[in-house]
Amino acid sequence: METEFDVGRRVSIEQKSRSLFLSVWLDRRAINVRRTLQEKKRQLRGKRHQVDVFLQLDDPWSYILSCFLPDLQRCYDIDLVLHLSEALGDDYQPAPEMLSEYAINDSRRLAEELGLPFLDKGQLPPTEHRLALSASLAAGVDTESFSEQLLKALAVYWRGDTKAAAAISSENVDLLQLRTVINASQDKLQSLGHYNSAMLHYAGEWYWGIDRLQYLLQRLDDVVAAVANAERTRLNSIRQVMRASLPIRPPAAAKDLPPLELFYSPRSPYSYIALKRIFAIVDAFGLQLQIRPVLPMVMRGLQVPRDKLRYIAFDAVREAHRCDVSFGNASDPVGAGVERFMAVFNYARLERRERDFVLHASVAIWSEAIDLATDSGMRKVTGRTGLFWPDAKAAMDNDDWREGVDANREAMAELGCWGVPTLRMGDFVTWGQDRDWLLVRYIEEHCQSGDGILV
Repeated sequence: METEFDVGRRVSIEQKSRSLFLSVWLDRRAINVRRTLQEKKRQLRGKRHQVDVFLQLDDPWSYILSCFLPDLQRCYDIDLVLHLSEALGDDYQPAPEMLSEYAINDSRRLAEELGLPFLDKGQLPPTEHRLALSASLAAGVDTESFSEQLLKALAVYWRGDTKAAAAISSENVDLLQLRTVINASQDKLQSLGHYNSAMLHYAGEWYWGIDRLQYLLQRLDDVVAAVANAERTRLNSIRQVMRASLPIRPPAAAKDLPPLELFYSPRSPYSYIALKRIFAIVDAFGLQLQIRPVLPMVMRGLQVPRDKLRYIAFDAVREAHRCDVSFGNASDPVGAGVERFMAVFNYARLERRERDFVLHASVAIWSEAIDLATDSGMRKVTGRTGLFWPDAKAAMDNDDWREGVDANREAMAELGCWGVPTLRMGDFVTWGQDRDWLLVRYIEEHCQSGDGILV
């Protein structure tokens, strides 16, 4: 009969084995080898470069991405294959209603920054035309004009153009045909290893929306797929827009800003990747930072499918490299490691060292494979933080942290967010390590006194 000790030991071994596999699989040298093999295989088969794009009509991120697809086709010698698709639900979307509302708000901000029209003829997309538009697209899925029609339908839908939507919609809505087309697209999506919409797939790797489009462009450049002398102004503008400079000294107006709240999980690689930049923003503007830890999704009863975990891990490697953050040699803290993190965080906060503790603990988890579930691992972290080990050990003997962590989760949900890192400053709320530039934009808009020198 398996004892509680045996169960804990087995789980620990499984976590360490999984962490070791990920560390090897995510090594940049291993990634480059896989890319080289993919390109050699393509050349041997005599095939062209092919990029598959999965777009969902009522997904605003699909619309934002679609605005740049003609430029991608024009600037690269590729076969661009568009699919009318839908993101998978259930465990892949733990909070679909929150996601739907957040996607619109986030896309509205992106569209404004990128200079794209978005809902300019109405407050919401003309949902009464969604099925009719989709059915019309499904009816022409095998025609030469399908890609052009899909891009047109996305533009009409997300600009709120009811008249244009009615003009191009199918009069006879064939739901069976529509479902057949969507199912076929989802089957291909899953067979290639993904679950979401607004996704681009090229040679074994995935790229989400315009936020990851630059990674695809770099890869296509590496395999010399770019069209010579093609005008790339619009594609290059994405990178320029998503770049924000920080002041060399805090603007005087920043002292009146509300504190920045960071909802954080030690098991989230994106939370860890965000830390360095968030700290830089806080210091540059002289802001107060409130770190609000929450439990990982799996410890809140939410399941995360394996292919979703796999994509997150791979995507985190790219983001860590972009943000100049050491990453990859990881030790999964789920379970005891997370609980001990929460307990010591409470103690570190009393000592006014919560920021240092979160940073050192996160580096240990994601870069040094230090197991926080062990005393030896946690002692290394507390030592680096300057915390008194006997007090840290005593803090781990109680559950005082649970009430505060639950309150943080509830507060995050009230903001319309379910995942981390979530950032809040006053009435500004955003989600993800790749939205730090939007946070800077928001701060700059509220610091128009003119005395902040930007570099």
